[in-house]
Amino acid sequence: MEFGETKIQSETIYDGKILKLKKDIVKLKNNSKTYREIIHHPGACCVVAIDHNKDILMVRQFRYAVKKPILEVPAGKLDDPAESPLLAAKRELLEETGFEAKNWAELGVIYPSPGYCDEKIYLYVATKIKKVSELNLDKDEFLTPEKYNLDYVIKKIQCGEITDSKTICAILKAKMLIDDKKIMV
Repeated sequence: MEFGETKIQSETIYDGKILKLKKDIVKLKNNSKTYREIIHHPGACCVVAIDHNKDILMVRQFRYAVKKPILEVPAGKLDDPAESPLLAAKRELLEETGFEAKNWAELGVIYPSPGYCDEKIYLYVATKIKKVSELNLDKDEFLTPEKYNLDYVIKKIQCGEITDSKTICAILKAKMLIDDKKIMV
């Protein structure tokens, strides 16, 4: 079966600091027409930073969209189209936790909401971490760094207390690689 849709027309509804909302008219496989509302996002990265005790650096921050604090791994958007996702992940880890890592490995890419958003999140795991500075948060960023054991975090994912999709994906992928001894902590 062949898939695909052809864009016929596109209208920018909103062009903001972080995202752009477009309304596109598309032609479907059966030649009918419909519209798609698409959020264009510059992309993001996240990092599971884990030490030799299998403790993970996490951050707790209030997320306005869901009206509550969320426990998640350090993450952030790509600041510039030319910025590599790995450099962005290193920057975010340092800014949000004050830590750097000696070893980095890619965990892949996820599309958190592909039905209406093109955001791509690059997942990383970082090992051999060490504290090198204080936090260096953006002026509109307020968060608290926290540290939890990997097994504890897995239980919090299983019972539904950790609900952030990028965090769940990255931690579960990192755990599989650690269990398979493909990543050494």
